[in-house]
Amino acid sequence: MIHVTAVSRRELFKRLGLAGAAVLVLPELDRVLAFQRDVVKGGGTPAGALSAPEAATLAAACARIIPTDESGPGAAEARASIYIDRALAGWLAPSRDAYSAGLAALDDAARARGGKRFVDLTPAEQDAVLGSIEDTPFFGLVRTHTIQGTFCDPVYGGNANFVGWDLIGYPGIRLNVTAADQRMRTPVTPVRRSAYDYAMFAAGAH
Repeated sequence: MIHVTAVSRRELFKRLGLAGAAVLVLPELDRVLAFQRDVVKGGGTPAGALSAPEAATLAAACARIIPTDESGPGAAEARASIYIDRALAGWLAPSRDAYSAGLAALDDAARARGGKRFVDLTPAEQDAVLGSIEDTPFFGLVRTHTIQGTFCDPVYGGNANFVGWDLIGYPGIRLNVTAADQRMRTPVTPVRRSAYDYAMFAAGAH
């Protein structure tokens, strides 16, 4: 559960450490990459599936699930909501209706609590609204996809500028580990490359 009291959400992810790399693996990789390849061939970037108000609500929710704070950037900087929006136009299309209904319900819950849309509430009020729905399937869906969009390999469209990997201390794919690296006496220099920038991994995506 991301919404906790004794441990901040950001601290929870830091405690995950490299175990957080498990979220880098997404289902249906072939469909994700095929969708992105088609867009690239067309000379553009993936278009989103959500309306402007829906996208704004989603962005605000993602920003509170993994917030930006004194420790550094969060889901907003990682562009997690954009990752979700674009995925809803492609490989995640079967969840489009669930998002439409869920985001509308989130705004309804916000209006019932504060008389405003979710995006117009204060961060504390937004947290309260999210807390009121955190046991619902929709919250679980958004939480899962926010984590994916924040910590995934950048090839999927999230983890912009590798902020998610920096958050959990994941240095990226390493094809060679030196003896000094294994002693772990100094921090490993991050390798800011997608796994699919390497021929051995990209071969399976063509």
